[in-house]
Amino acid sequence: MKASWDIFCSVVDNYGDIGVTWRLARQLVAEHGLAVRLWVDDLRAFVRLCPEADGQALQQERQGVRVCQWSADWQPTPVADVVIGAFACQLPRDYVTAMVEREKAPLWLNLDYLSAEDWVEGCHGLPSPQPNGLRKFFFFPGFQAKTGGLLREAGLLAARQTFQQDPAVRQAFLQAMGIAPAANARLISLFAYENAGLAGWLDVMATDSRPNHVLVPEGRILGDLQAWLGVGELAVGAIEVRGALTVQVLPFVSQDQYDRLLWCCDFNAVRGEDSFVRAQWAGRPLLWHIYVQEEYAHWEKLEAFLALYTKGLSVAASLALINLWRAWNMDRDMGECWLQVLQHEQELTEHAGHWCRQQAAQPDLATTLVQFYLNWI
Repeated sequence: MKASWDIFCSVVDNYGDIGVTWRLARQLVAEHGLAVRLWVDDLRAFVRLCPEADGQALQQERQGVRVCQWSADWQPTPVADVVIGAFACQLPRDYVTAMVEREKAPLWLNLDYLSAEDWVEGCHGLPSPQPNGLRKFFFFPGFQAKTGGLLREAGLLAARQTFQQDPAVRQAFLQAMGIAPAANARLISLFAYENAGLAGWLDVMATDSRPNHVLVPEGRILGDLQAWLGVGELAVGAIEVRGALTVQVLPFVSQDQYDRLLWCCDFNAVRGEDSFVRAQWAGRPLLWHIYVQEEYAHWEKLEAFLALYTKGLSVAASLALINLWRAWNMDRDMGECWLQVLQHEQELTEHAGHWCRQQAAQPDLATTLVQFYLNWI
């Protein structure tokens, strides 16, 4: 009998939490043959990632995962063998009581946020005894050997390599999305929160000697984009041209489509956690808009990742990338920083591929979770 897993996801205000848990749930089913229920408290966010889903259903089967509506009116349900609370969400009180009363206590995991900070390795896998007698284990995704690794499906990088090496396949995908960049255009994806630094970046791209085609999935950055363009509300499908810059607004797409969009681009600006990891698997230079935390705690996460990621780069290329990331996340002018990055474009592209291969040499997050469970029993 295959083990049962419950994953609880509380959607905060973006798509990173549901994006991570939905990917994880699918992989646990597809690659490890597990019975997985994904409990989601906001099915509207789930429907954005899985358009065929029913936003009203109490329970539904999607790609082998039992997706359940996590409502305030909690109804008794059997406790799973493994219980994952994603990103420190609070499990239903009655469910926790049922965990205590279960003949064999389940493995309770707190799947935490992704971080490159040094302390993560020391805390990964540690138990946290609870007043009710249960033990909850901290489980940290990460970039180093003593962490839980990153979400990566089997065959992902092989599929990406095949896609990127076939211009006809890439062209067909872009065409299906309504994207027709100039032959020599630099293709950039832009998925970000509101950012005052956007205008300076767009100014420089508009005066570039090489065409720049920026693809913007609908989201929170559109307001800043509208202000710079001097237009009214930008709708999906809108295409605006300013000098050497073409800006195109794309619809919110499925996760698999978004992966391929990242694979098509020469440079990817991403936000949060889910798209951040997927951009790394694209093997292209990237820019991360990290989610803002209280007391600027996110800056420490940003600097920790940069310290790790830039190893192996030349001093000049490393400094250019670091300055760009700092400018983007601290609302500084992006123009000069972008010009510096362009001077090292080839080195940064090669480095992104090297980083991707380096991370792929480590076990993926789903596999480390399953192995942790097998060791626990």
